[in-house]
Amino acid sequence: MTMPLSIKDRVTPGWNALITEVTQGNWRDPDTGLAVDVPFNNINIGDGFADAAHDMVNAVMPAQSYAVVCDADTAEVMGADVARNMQGKAEIFVLDHPHADEGQVRDLQKLTRNHDALIAVGSGTINDLCKYATYLDGRAYSVFGTAPSMNGYTSSTASITLESGLKTTQNAHAAKGVFIDIDVSSKAPQYLIGAGLGDSLCRPTAQVDWYFSHVMLGTRYATAPYLLQENDEAEVLRRSADLGQGEHDAIGYLQRLLTLGGLGIAVVGMSHPGSMGEHQISHWIDSFAGDRHPGTVHGQQVGVASITMARLQDHILSMEQAPRIRGWQPDEAAIRARYPAAAVEDCLKASRAKAMDAQATEAFNRQLAEIWPELRTTLRAMMLAPDEMAKHLRASGGGATYDEIGLERGLYIDALRHCREMRDRYSMLDLADDMGILDSFIEEWV
Repeated sequence: MTMPLSIKDRVTPGWNALITEVTQGNWRDPDTGLAVDVPFNNINIGDGFADAAHDMVNAVMPAQSYAVVCDADTAEVMGADVARNMQGKAEIFVLDHPHADEGQVRDLQKLTRNHDALIAVGSGTINDLCKYATYLDGRAYSVFGTAPSMNGYTSSTASITLESGLKTTQNAHAAKGVFIDIDVSSKAPQYLIGAGLGDSLCRPTAQVDWYFSHVMLGTRYATAPYLLQENDEAEVLRRSADLGQGEHDAIGYLQRLLTLGGLGIAVVGMSHPGSMGEHQISHWIDSFAGDRHPGTVHGQQVGVASITMARLQDHILSMEQAPRIRGWQPDEAAIRARYPAAAVEDCLKASRAKAMDAQATEAFNRQLAEIWPELRTTLRAMMLAPDEMAKHLRASGGGATYDEIGLERGLYIDALRHCREMRDRYSMLDLADDMGILDSFIEEWV
């Protein structure tokens, strides 16, 4: 669809060239040689989007009435302006301290039931609520991104906490329009900017975990997500101190890196490229911390967890002799005691999927011993040094350790020890536990 000239003027081609290649099917998957197909058609990074809100939204999501959904902070920085510029077609809904859970999804559906489409103005929580609510009831939604805090704008899944307290990734749908305003994003709270870098720092740790799972367990693997991010990752790390100052172009590069990270997941149709051991740690905290949760956001937790995972991966990959694992079976009684009743069966199912009997354990050890020298070299080439990751994260205004973001040590250790029980993906956190070295690693590094 051709956008009005007034909108084109606000969209900088340099920010959007690669994104447009992907969304228009002109970018080819390096693994297959085929043109990629993603569910997003209209993604734009630029400036001054609130002033052009009506034309931008109408071009991609025409409707008679819109609900503009935001929280108090995003209403002030952009939401009220978006609603005001919708030519009388929009009503604004300001949510009070929203959380992306099943109850609030239902509440949002009821609150906005008289409107044809939703316009999310915000970042993680607001976007996930609008995305999932409209997926369930069949309406369309678009999003104006206000902070470079995560890669969910270009994801067709939503992070939703179930009634049981378990944080899950739910199938949802793509936004009709994704409008990321760099100037607005540059004024986001510094911890959200640091959170965005934290979320992007999962690339090396997730890639190592995913490739290891591919080689050892046959999990599908793809290079496309990482090729999409390669250039912008280097630019963002080069500008990490500028992120700490909210500098316009540094924020633009971060937003594009996050956008391409989300598109990479869409290209392969699975979240593994950006969600392995480090996200498992963060999800456990969000699901089971309860009153111990300090209110940290996803990207803050992922940033810290990515550094921990990078240290653990570095520790394992420094071993010249191939690791050997013990057969692991989930302790079902402990799982039933540890988790809310509504979450137990999900955790048991995930844990059982990773259980290994004696025969499977021996086959795993034999295979790993045969390929270890070559595998070590391959995995090391994917990594970033953990101390460098921490340096960049701090420079951006983020925290690099659990205490720097306000997490209790005991809570973080619980997450490291038990998060394998909530997800069926096999990471080097699982490997360390199966090797019997996880506790000693925690003692030394956490």
